[in-house]
Amino acid sequence: MIRSLIRYIKGYVKIRVEGCSPERFINMCSRNAIYIWGLEPVKSGYEMYLELAGFRKIRPLARKSHTKVVLVCREGLPFSLFRWRKRKLFFMGVAACMLLLKIYSLFIWDIHFEGNVRWPDETLAEYLREQGVSPFMLKSEVDCPGIVKNIRREYNDIVWASASLDGSRLTVRVKENDDTYTADGVTASGRERATDLIASSDGMITDLVTRSGVPLVHQGDQVKKGDILVLGRIEVTDDSGEITGYQYCRADADIYADTSIVYQDTVSLTRRERIYDGHEKHLVYMRIGDTRVSLGSISNDYSSCELAGREVQFRAGENIYLPLAFGITTARSCTFKEKAVSEEEARVRLSADFKSFCDDLQEKGIQIRGNNVKINLSAGAAEASGTVYLNESITEEKDTEIVMIERKETDEPVGTDD
Repeated sequence: MIRSLIRYIKGYVKIRVEGCSPERFINMCSRNAIYIWGLEPVKSGYEMYLELAGFRKIRPLARKSHTKVVLVCREGLPFSLFRWRKRKLFFMGVAACMLLLKIYSLFIWDIHFEGNVRWPDETLAEYLREQGVSPFMLKSEVDCPGIVKNIRREYNDIVWASASLDGSRLTVRVKENDDTYTADGVTASGRERATDLIASSDGMITDLVTRSGVPLVHQGDQVKKGDILVLGRIEVTDDSGEITGYQYCRADADIYADTSIVYQDTVSLTRRERIYDGHEKHLVYMRIGDTRVSLGSISNDYSSCELAGREVQFRAGENIYLPLAFGITTARSCTFKEKAVSEEEARVRLSADFKSFCDDLQEKGIQIRGNNVKINLSAGAAEASGTVYLNESITEEKDTEIVMIERKETDEPVGTDD
């Protein structure tokens, strides 16, 4: 493919060799390093392709081999430009297109976010807009290190961020912290954050492994939600057992307990079914930046309808996104009809929902010890309710209370010299 492109740029010709000894002409081309390709026999001789540089060298070879060379056709960019030499508007259009692409490449037309889960794209884009970073701005004005610094300063749960320019797109990649605290676990003063572990729900302790902190509960203890399980404040005593101070740490432990939750799910014995009547309308629109241009509207054509849309953004190459987008909105007319749900179908649906609920708990590492969930049918609805018994981690962090110790000054005896 690359070789064909080079040939097209340089230009090449197709010739037909006729005469007494065309084979001798071909051998002489080979001896004189004249490259030929596409060789095929014809009635009166052979046809082949040559580059322009080789075509200029074949006249003495044809005379020496007593052959006649007939030019069949000319191909390539030089001959195309020669044929189009009078089409000035065409060349002006090509030049204008290249100039516009160059101008477009100087601006940012799209901002793309990756890795964000807790913070949606709209929130981050609005924050960048407040900082003066938005589409249609010059790429030379984009301060990628400044963007990263501002994002990390504004959002404490974003522990890593990067910004890069990919063509006409600004790509912002972030990494959010899964914890509720800062990534490094330190306070603004640089000290380690002192925290306790408290119970996130009621339950009976079944397993406890403490890595740091002072455990206040033991296996088999019954705890309530909010009780302190591991204290992040360690007493420091003197030889007499009196408390002289405290050391603070971030409590860390694995604590599991038997807990229970109430499960309840309801399914109506009637459902609303959408019925399409086969009528639909399409609306074609063009979006230029944030402005949407369309002919007409389809929002009020039907009393009830389902809307679906598809949009394609134009781009030049892989990374040059243009401020133009083409889209189609489709409205499908429909009506709604109430349909009865059988009791068996309701039972199957409730059972499937409960199984999905249990699967989600197990994916989170929560063990299910049992349940007494039952399905009851009433007028117009089916209900699954009961208690699910679990074994799960119940630790939750809370800031440790800082306790100050008042130091008492001892009275020293005063003596006099007699």
